[in-house]
Amino acid sequence: MSVQEQIKPIEKGNELDYKKLSQDRELRAKSILAKSKPELINENTYLVPSQFDSNKKYKVTHIDTYSCECQDFQTRCKSNGIYCKHIKAIQFFLKFKNKVEIDDLNVDKEFNKESCVYCSSDKIFKRGVRKTKIGIKQVYCCKDCKRRFVLEPIKYIKGNAKLISLVMNDYFKGHSLRDIQDSIFQFYNLKVTHETIRRWIRKFCGLMNDYTSKFNNDLKLGNNWHVDEQVVKVNKNTNEKLVWNVLDGKTRFLIANNVTKTKNEKDARAIFQKAKEVTNQRPETISSDGLPTYIKAIKKEYPTHKDNIGRPRKNSVLHIANVGISKKDNNNMIERYHNEFREFEKIRRNFKKVDTLEEWNDNYRLYHNFIKKHMALNNLTPSQVANIDLNLGKNRWLSLLTQSIKATNVTNSENIKKSHED
Repeated sequence: MSVQEQIKPIEKGNELDYKKLSQDRELRAKSILAKSKPELINENTYLVPSQFDSNKKYKVTHIDTYSCECQDFQTRCKSNGIYCKHIKAIQFFLKFKNKVEIDDLNVDKEFNKESCVYCSSDKIFKRGVRKTKIGIKQVYCCKDCKRRFVLEPIKYIKGNAKLISLVMNDYFKGHSLRDIQDSIFQFYNLKVTHETIRRWIRKFCGLMNDYTSKFNNDLKLGNNWHVDEQVVKVNKNTNEKLVWNVLDGKTRFLIANNVTKTKNEKDARAIFQKAKEVTNQRPETISSDGLPTYIKAIKKEYPTHKDNIGRPRKNSVLHIANVGISKKDNNNMIERYHNEFREFEKIRRNFKKVDTLEEWNDNYRLYHNFIKKHMALNNLTPSQVANIDLNLGKNRWLSLLTQSIKATNVTNSENIKKSHED
């Protein structure tokens, strides 16, 4: 059947069946969107790919009403008062886009829902303001428990959740603690020590790490993992330690990391054991450099089962060793991550203890997986591509921090209250 016959109006008796005609084009519009997305030229004009020829595109404009340059719209739909499949594709596309934006707003509203911090009652009302060093805060009163409070997820510190999020963002993007200290003083007129900022980062990164680890069972990773190690200096005596990392090639999700003094078989096996704790998934291939201990470690942690004639059975893991930058099989993805961490490490100058290095490795993994967007992933975070979408919205640090606090009920914790900073 030709294209012209397919778009021919369907008749019902002597009248056009407009409903059937419209539904037919809706199905074709969805078929177009399933293959590709419209291209935005300006705020009123789109280019929509042809359903049958991917190289051909039709211009759709929308000012007061929709118009399309395709033959179907010009000769059939326009005169009958209906839209062609290209216009309907734009309508579906914009409807879905708006729904996503509204859902994001609803998520933010849900986590910022105004309720009493003591009894969770929604019967609250404004009652005066409180002057603080970082500005004026609205005070609320609860009709049920009669207590007064400020709607702030983080208590007993000089700052607030938004300030903590700003500190996190600046720190993991390469600013030093003293630079952040100076910025807080300049923009908020708030004096805090660089050690206080360090405690904020450690405390709340630990909280967010605990929260995000609950979603490990939802991970959907690719079939090719990359493993590599890098040397990091600890303390002023230039004592070198090895940081091992396992990265998923499809999602760029950093599965696990580990710090050791040596690189023997036991150390190589430890990183794969940590990867097993994070996900039960078994990769098809693991790419590594030529380090001999990888061969032994992978054989023991992911044993290859063979059939009667020596061929690897299904679900066996293939080890691709001696990968190189210019080779077809390479470790460029994990080398890129190592460069990211190296830039972060330079600002820190050195890590005083091994425990400190391990802690900051975990914290940077949180930033890499849940906060940092990657151009290679269509401007998404690795966690989103790996099936963990927490709907973090525009301010990802603030949303993740707020979710973590609400999930763990940390605002009512006596430990936070006892350890507050001056």
